[in-house]
Amino acid sequence: MMATDSATFDRRAATSRRTTDPPAIQSPAAPIARGIGLDRPFFDDKNRAFWILQSVGWSGYFFLRSLSGFANSMGWMWLIHTLLLTATGYSLTLLLASLFRRLIRMRPLWTMVLSLAVVGIASMAFSVIETWSYATFLKPDAKPEGVEYLGAILLNFSLLAAWAALYYGINYFLLLEAEIRQREQLEGQASTAQLAMLRYQLNPHFLFNTLNSISTLVLLKQTERANAMLARLSSFLRYTLVNEPAGKVTLAQEVETLKLYLEIEKMRFEERLRPHFRIESETIGARLPSLLLQPLIENAIKYAVTPAEGGADIWLTARREGQAVRIEVADNGDGDGAELAASPSTGVGLANIRDRLAQAYGAAHSFKTTKNERGGFSVIIEIPYESGDKA
Repeated sequence: MMATDSATFDRRAATSRRTTDPPAIQSPAAPIARGIGLDRPFFDDKNRAFWILQSVGWSGYFFLRSLSGFANSMGWMWLIHTLLLTATGYSLTLLLASLFRRLIRMRPLWTMVLSLAVVGIASMAFSVIETWSYATFLKPDAKPEGVEYLGAILLNFSLLAAWAALYYGINYFLLLEAEIRQREQLEGQASTAQLAMLRYQLNPHFLFNTLNSISTLVLLKQTERANAMLARLSSFLRYTLVNEPAGKVTLAQEVETLKLYLEIEKMRFEERLRPHFRIESETIGARLPSLLLQPLIENAIKYAVTPAEGGADIWLTARREGQAVRIEVADNGDGDGAELAASPSTGVGLANIRDRLAQAYGAAHSFKTTKNERGGFSVIIEIPYESGDKA
């Protein structure tokens, strides 16, 4: 049996409490909002958003221009004139939108040049229709000829250019937003893949040492011990494979995994390996990346237990410090582990943990190594407290 401080490690799982959420208050306008599509992001359906903006914009044009005409005593024929101009503008911008959908895929310079050319042609057509309508409905005695039909081209060009700028502005914004979402998704996938890779690095590293010990027992014809070690190795691997490589487990689960690992190592070192667990009860539900602490225990075994004839003690302590959890793995070896930890040739152990902590918590963690008061080596980790219930 492994030596443990049972008084400081409460293994009783706390009963999870469920809170009943209050029923959501349904707004009386909710059915209407669903009917016209206002219960979802406006640009979630770009086709719907285009028709809404197109209709609202040209309706506003019709209203304001009609109001302006009546304010200047233009009479009721101004309403027919304005209605014809609104229909013309509405139709021309539909054609522009169809062309712009193709132009937006070109190089920016070609997009700008061709768009200005198209807007210029559309403005000429708009001006011709507006001049004809003015002469037909408002000034029947006027007889425009030739270039006089382009008398309203400046105002129409400004109007259509503003519409084109708004069209491109919205579409470029949506393209940028889509690229940002895609990049965030790819970065998330890359981060998850890197976490998984770092986790998978541990398996061959650990398996090599364990299988080497089993091979030694077989060569020594200690078949019972070899079979026992194989059985414990199988249990350890089965336990660890249950968890997602990039996922998190509770500290209680991590400790149980470490105990399986230490049972395997006890087959090698027997009484020379003396582990102790001092886990405060309020930290057992804290979440951390799976198999984060196993390399620390392995490091302590390698540099404290293995070289010493009498073995060494290894302590795993965890306590709550405000909104953080402080975890320490310490030994009472000769302290050489501190020098090895600072070396770039330490393999995947401590470097792996640094990388995993950086991936999981960014700057919201601390990782330090030091000699302790027992003359041995300590690794101290502080991570944000995340409860199992919230995850």
